[in-house]
Amino acid sequence: MRAPAHVEPVWDVARPAGPSRTTGVRMAGFRDRGTAGAGAGAGAGQRAIPHPGLTLVLEFGAGPLIVENGADRHGGSLVAGLGLAAGDIRVRGDGFEAVQVRLSPLVAHAVLGVPPSALDGAMVPLDDLWGREAARVRDRLAGLRRWDDRFALADVLLARRAAEPDRPRPDPEVAWAWRRIIGSRGLARVDGLADEVGWSRKRLWSRFRTQVGLPPKRAATLVRFDHAVHRLVAGVSPARAAAESGYADQSHLHRDVVSFAGLTPAAVIAEPFLAVDEFAWPTRL
Repeated sequence: MRAPAHVEPVWDVARPAGPSRTTGVRMAGFRDRGTAGAGAGAGAGQRAIPHPGLTLVLEFGAGPLIVENGADRHGGSLVAGLGLAAGDIRVRGDGFEAVQVRLSPLVAHAVLGVPPSALDGAMVPLDDLWGREAARVRDRLAGLRRWDDRFALADVLLARRAAEPDRPRPDPEVAWAWRRIIGSRGLARVDGLADEVGWSRKRLWSRFRTQVGLPPKRAATLVRFDHAVHRLVAGVSPARAAAESGYADQSHLHRDVVSFAGLTPAAVIAEPFLAVDEFAWPTRL
């Protein structure tokens, strides 16, 4: 994937040297370059593009990290539900540093302590979920100077939480359905998933919604959008991206991009968030 040459991320990005010890966890480190005073971060901020994973932000820098979705405004460490909430979500700050974690919904309940459905695509301060542990994690991250050490600390924390024996796990049928949707890039025949796992449609829809955070059809639409938008950023034409991603036609792709990102396909490729995405998230969950 290649972002347009004129698009430059306004954050420095660090990546771990290797994969997380916890399946379904991917991390990156972000540091604001201190250009907010010139308008890069302090003004409108970067538009966040929804993706098929839950987001955990562990903020520890000297400056504030602010995430806004209309009147909904959060500062500091937070959690965002699957796909974020579609719309105009802005991330801005002045000198912030943070470890951002993308969580597969299959491991999110164990790590976060609440089912993905409890977030319902919204943003929640991490303090509300982890209590005093959130502040302790922030202090420990702030005391480290190397990104490798920060990633190691976060990885140990996430692995410990995920391994706690009393943490709920998704039903095998739900996990299979999610992996089927991801593996097909959102093109799996959703109506046939219940038959394939031997459940009624009502039962699968209910369990999937609770344990993943979205109904199967919406989850498949999000995964398909994610694939298509990255094809657009790679320089593929909207018509070709629509065909490769399983859309009926280019207008269908247009509607989904506007619905999830609040932008047209022609505009979304210029978003700095996706330039950052190239370096931070080179593979899918």
